[in-house]
Amino acid sequence: MTTAQYGALTVEPFGDSAVMVTVPHPDQAVRRAGIVAFRDRFLAHRPHGVLDVVSGLESLLIEFDPLRTALQHVEYAARLVARWAPSPSEGTDAARPRAVRAFTVPVVFDEESGPDLRSVAEELGLAPSEVVEAIAESTFTISLLGAAMAPMMDGLKVPRPVRRRAEPRTDVAPGAIMIAGTNAIIQPFPGPTGWRVVGRTPHTIVDISRPDPVSFGTGDIVRFVPVPRDAGPARDAGFLLPVEEAV
Repeated sequence: MTTAQYGALTVEPFGDSAVMVTVPHPDQAVRRAGIVAFRDRFLAHRPHGVLDVVSGLESLLIEFDPLRTALQHVEYAARLVARWAPSPSEGTDAARPRAVRAFTVPVVFDEESGPDLRSVAEELGLAPSEVVEAIAESTFTISLLGAAMAPMMDGLKVPRPVRRRAEPRTDVAPGAIMIAGTNAIIQPFPGPTGWRVVGRTPHTIVDISRPDPVSFGTGDIVRFVPVPRDAGPARDAGFLLPVEEAV
């Protein structure tokens, strides 16, 4: 995807050491695909002074060192990369889309594992069991890997988008299944969140002791399968594997 396909980027100051990049397009799918395409190109041609990039579903935060570069230089570089810089894989076999993999993730849905399940049900006008059924019947697509390689997914099929918590939780257990809007995410490590916690998987989804800490990537498909609390350990010995690799 090129800027000709999704239009001009919007690059706005975000404090004194960052800029926020978005794609101003009326189609949500184009906005999300556009920001992913831009992120890949920008990372392949990272300008001088850029410290980090933080991905969002429809935005990219570029953090820079103001002692090494200036906001106007970062903004210019972002527009230049989006318009002219070729992807390093263009014209090679690597440019071919990666094969989409499918994952099934066992999830315990109860009040202990999903402390927000009941409040989500009340918000949607459903019974908790109906919310679980809706989650289980949804097919999720990984849009991006967020903080700590957490898979952020589209595809939640509920009557209306789910609101975030008014007060974020300060510590959520690893493996927590969380929803907000029409998205879902799996928490790899303990940490805070404003998303609604509705369940927990026994799988370890990120293993930093492995050469490849994750098995999944953007574009992969995820289905959540309800299991009882006493279902036993995950069948893949603790690391999330694609369906075709599960034992």
